[in-house]
Amino acid sequence: MTSTFVAEAGDVCWLRADVALAAAARHQGAQLARGVHLSAEHTARLELCVTEMATNLLKHAHDGALALRVVRARGRAAVECLSLDSGPGIEDVPRALRDGTSATGTLGIGLGAIGRLADESGVHSLRGRGTVLYARFWAGAADGAAPDPVATGGLTRPISGEQVCGDSWAVRAVTGHGCGALSLMMCDGLGHGPLAARAADRAREAFRDSRHMDPAAVLGDVHRGLRGTRGAAVAIALVDLGAERVRLSGAGNISALVATESTRSGLLSLPGIVGVQLPRPRTFEAAFPPGSALVMHSDGLSDRWKPADFPGLFAQDPSLVAAQILNQAAVRRDDAGIVVAVRGQRP
Repeated sequence: MTSTFVAEAGDVCWLRADVALAAAARHQGAQLARGVHLSAEHTARLELCVTEMATNLLKHAHDGALALRVVRARGRAAVECLSLDSGPGIEDVPRALRDGTSATGTLGIGLGAIGRLADESGVHSLRGRGTVLYARFWAGAADGAAPDPVATGGLTRPISGEQVCGDSWAVRAVTGHGCGALSLMMCDGLGHGPLAARAADRAREAFRDSRHMDPAAVLGDVHRGLRGTRGAAVAIALVDLGAERVRLSGAGNISALVATESTRSGLLSLPGIVGVQLPRPRTFEAAFPPGSALVMHSDGLSDRWKPADFPGLFAQDPSLVAAQILNQAAVRRDDAGIVVAVRGQRP
């Protein structure tokens, strides 16, 4: 079996909406742009984009925030900007994306400008509940390859008052025995703060280094890698496209499910603390048909949400899926983390 790193949680800069938001977002965006060697033109577009996002939050939204980070795929890096708020939502998204549309008497160029400035962008809005918007700026040219049949993404947010997050996630591609698959990990380091973050980092390293494909075997590798830490709740999933199945093995309070627009099939994790006391692993399975999404998240998100509460979401970019579920289901009294794998419809 061979394993290829796909994506993992990295540092996320969260900025709450206040009068200094635009300036802070431009400064942070420029720093990230330098780190991935974004061109001067792309950096200028990025700074204008986050200014528009910040302005939209201050003018239109309740309880808004921006999240800026670096994402990587296929050997390329991008600066990704996420805007999240708690309402009032956008009644007509296509109309709002057209220039000249405004709810506050301004020129109404914000959302339309973001779509033109970014290499990739998208928006999902729930009336009365909140809107999530993303924009991505890539360094380097695209490779021209066809989109992956399963796209992945995730997001973490620390508990209020902390600078580091004890939740983490990672994804790697695995091949062997004549089939290709994706392996995903969701980890919630016990407690919060630096010690929880250290456990989450160790879990991510052990997951990345594992040479196994079977979720229970990978969980065992992570368990050994977490010895000497405070431990964590961890779930490992294997997405097998050939079999159109998901297999999962986990210990601790990690929620996992396969969702479509109207259904959800849960995947269980057993009681235990990975790195401290791991029960004999068991593996649970669910179908993973075209148009479905695997969602794994920590208990920093309520597990009471339903796919039907998110119309149109599971056809979106996985970063947008992760951000909107976190936006709606996360609690302030804990770290929050989520990773998703979205399978497109058959052509």
